[in-house]
Amino acid sequence: MTTSSTTLVFFGDSITDAGRRQDPDGLGNGYVRLLAGRLADTTVINAGIGGNRAVDLQARLDSDVLAYRPDLVSIMVGINDTWRRFDSDDPTSTEAYEATYRDLLKRITAAGARSILLEPFVVPVTEEQATLWRDDLQPRIDAVHQLGAEFDAPVIPLDVELNKIADEVGAAALAEDGVHPTERGHAEIARLWLEVQQAG
Repeated sequence: MTTSSTTLVFFGDSITDAGRRQDPDGLGNGYVRLLAGRLADTTVINAGIGGNRAVDLQARLDSDVLAYRPDLVSIMVGINDTWRRFDSDDPTSTEAYEATYRDLLKRITAAGARSILLEPFVVPVTEEQATLWRDDLQPRIDAVHQLGAEFDAPVIPLDVELNKIADEVGAAALAEDGVHPTERGHAEIARLWLEVQQAG
């Protein structure tokens, strides 16, 4: 009797990447590794690349995700679409972000896979992040929820929940720069991912 195994690809930026290209296991040292140790009968693939924006995911979807014939694709992208506006004067409109993300989901669905979406997040450690970044990021988070409803994909409320925790423990305990998770931050992401996935 054979056991059916699920192929799960985590797709995203540096938060997902977490050093996976220097890791012999290819999992990195973040939330993907934590989840890989908790998901039975699941082949876990980390397809995160630091610095990626939605358009970068769009460009490499076929080679880095669909080539594995996944059953489930976990997507977290958007903070770099916000960040590049402020550090490189290279903005991405919410409309362009949503259109690109929709294309990803259409192609994943057409390939016969399901998706699970993670809110992009910032736990502000600077005034700029609390104001300008928040104003830019929030419409992207709203777009992710709209797309989740459109494609019947669960949405993990990372921004909401991590900021609740940050109110108690301080933002730097979760992400010293407001974006890249600490060990505690990755553990919270993994916990929230499991809660939503198991509820579904």
